[in-house]
Amino acid sequence: MARDVKPAGGPLRQALATPTGKRRYARRLFARIADRYDLITVLLSYGLDRRWKRRLIRLASIEPGARLLDLATGTGDLAFLASRRSGMVVGLDVTVRMVQIAASKPPPPGGWGGVRPCFVGGDMLALPFPDASFDVVTTGYGIRNVPDLGGALDEIARVLRPGGRFFSLDFDRPANAVVRAAYLGYLTIVGSALGLLLHRDPDTYRYIAESVRGYPGSRVVVGMLRDRGFDAAGVLPVLGGLMAIHHAQKRAYTEERSS
Repeated sequence: MARDVKPAGGPLRQALATPTGKRRYARRLFARIADRYDLITVLLSYGLDRRWKRRLIRLASIEPGARLLDLATGTGDLAFLASRRSGMVVGLDVTVRMVQIAASKPPPPGGWGGVRPCFVGGDMLALPFPDASFDVVTTGYGIRNVPDLGGALDEIARVLRPGGRFFSLDFDRPANAVVRAAYLGYLTIVGSALGLLLHRDPDTYRYIAESVRGYPGSRVVVGMLRDRGFDAAGVLPVLGGLMAIHHAQKRAYTEERSS
């Protein structure tokens, strides 16, 4: 008699298969790993994570006095880097513990060199800010984790002023099937090992590979940005295309001239 066949991907993939399931899983996961989040980003990137984030902030060319919102701020890396240039920085994250860690970080040697960021709890799908509140929106590893990517991009467009700019650093989903399989295999093996070592649960960081598997990829995201009124939307490959930095500018309003 044939054995019952388990659904492909197992419980983790099933949990991420719907927006509701992904929302629940991601919220539990990030609450669990918050105190080790900085360590994990260093280990998984072999120490390159900070370099990629500095590159994003350089690309943003933040003007003095600019109002900046950092979404899925985590423990605040991008918000702190931006604070050296911006006039106002707000870091938002749905995980309360992440916000607590970011808000409690001491100033770097030599002081802030700019404004101290303000950190708040909130959902990327329902941003607690009025329309056109910010000049720049950034996020690190945010759009891949949100349960409704289109809804999150709608909210980003809403809170940006006309001409405002958006920048995002994240894992990418390689278009080449062979490269993608190798990449996902690597993330699965390393994520499982770190999960067992740090949490006694291999699924803890195997989530990264599964979230990349379900991600549409950077080129699709560019198209989604353009559909939402962003001009000059593009992507810069990082680490040979395994990572990506998105950049886009919200279309400015055009005045209708009377005849």
